[in-house]
Amino acid sequence: MTRAGYYKWLAKKDQITPAQARREALLQRVIEIFEESNQTYGAPRIHQQLRREGFVCSKRTVEELMRKHEIAPRRKRKFVATTDSKHNLPIAPNVLDRQFEVEHPDEVWVSDITYIDTNQGWLYLCVFIDLYSRMVVGWSMSERMTADLVVGAFEMGVNNQGTAPIVAHSDRGSQYASESYLRVLEGYGCIQSMSRKGNCWDNAVAESFFGALKSEQIYRDHYETRIHASMAVFEYIEIFYNKRRLHSVLDYLTPWEKGQKGKKVA
Repeated sequence: MTRAGYYKWLAKKDQITPAQARREALLQRVIEIFEESNQTYGAPRIHQQLRREGFVCSKRTVEELMRKHEIAPRRKRKFVATTDSKHNLPIAPNVLDRQFEVEHPDEVWVSDITYIDTNQGWLYLCVFIDLYSRMVVGWSMSERMTADLVVGAFEMGVNNQGTAPIVAHSDRGSQYASESYLRVLEGYGCIQSMSRKGNCWDNAVAESFFGALKSEQIYRDHYETRIHASMAVFEYIEIFYNKRRLHSVLDYLTPWEKGQKGKKVA
């Protein structure tokens, strides 16, 4: 049955006009998309997903439906940085210098560390994100915030991508200035870049990812164990964020779609 035919059938079944039937079908899909996103999508992303599926409607219509039916994502909460930049280890220059637009995959990876609260204590998460696709190419979790956490995430990224980045950017945390991490970068011929002191905007892409992770997943649940939290993080990164979450900076492609597009061009 065509979509137009479905609207006519729905209208006849419930004795409503075709226009009302179209709006009812649209509302139903808006609700479904909102729930499929774990109640994280606002009107812009829902509108883009509807367009992908062939619905003809304006973003304003989606906004009106969401407002009328009180459909709204939860507000983001602020969180604090975790890495310790007070150390005497070598500091790399800020090679990236906020140049967050790159032309090819694996030119630049950005990295950061955050923590997740559980009843067993902190679970630390390190990620490496490809600036081109915004995909989390590598990640690692541990109950301790050590250099091994960073090295593990970087090595996972290399295994997943089949290559290392030209530039690896991070803040000035001691984990990123450690001898073991520097040795890994040197082994792959990577250029290290570090943010300026006390300037979170120099690593805005990684900060933005953690903001999304916290507001869209972490703050919606309470974790009894580190295993419980790690399962939630895995699902968010590998099932939702990388493959399904529409990214406004990528013209509403998913990170995976953007990465595939970059490989075809290359």
